Amino acid sequence: MTVPHPHQVTNPDMLYARFRALGLAFTVHEHPPVFTVEKAQSHRGVDGGVMPGAHCKSLFLRDKKGVLWLVVCLEDRRIDMKALSGLLGSARLSFGRPELLAERLGIEPGSVTPFAVINDVAENGDDAVRVILDAEMMQTEPVNYHPLINTATVAMTPAGLVQFLEACDHAPATTDLTDATAV
Repeated sequence: MTVPHPHQVTNPDMLYARFRALGLAFTVHEHPPVFTVEKAQSHRGVDGGVMPGAHCKSLFLRDKKGVLWLVVCLEDRRIDMKALSGLLGSARLSFGRPELLAERLGIEPGSVTPFAVINDVAENGDDAVRVILDAEMMQTEPVNYHPLINTATVAMTPAGLVQFLEACDHAPATTDLTDATAV
């Protein structure tokens, strides 16, 4: 199998090939489709007994100036968008449209994942999707995300995630999201 260029639309098998080419250890857990945190919890057990580690969600956001953000955080973190905008120093944030998600990251709603930056059509520069990682999430091992589809979950180390993102020219910012968490 050919290892994909880091910026072409990939499928899970191509993503796994990229992981192997980078020397990243990972585990794949297949499951029925999940579209919500609650549904994901029902497949693994709320306490993570079936799939240990940090279970996460990814928010594809667009600010008022058109800058795209991918905020990756613990699944139970409730984000206050106004506070997040202030924390990031961005213009007002809203969720990116499904069409924009498909165009820029090659995925559909329900499958948003940090691994999708492999598909970002903007290579480097100001147009690239900006990746923000929850500092608390990065203290847990492993971290768990969808592999471009919502019928599986990939577990890897936080260091492996960062290595992957950097290899895709999307060096992340690890940020304490406590001040952007809704109470």
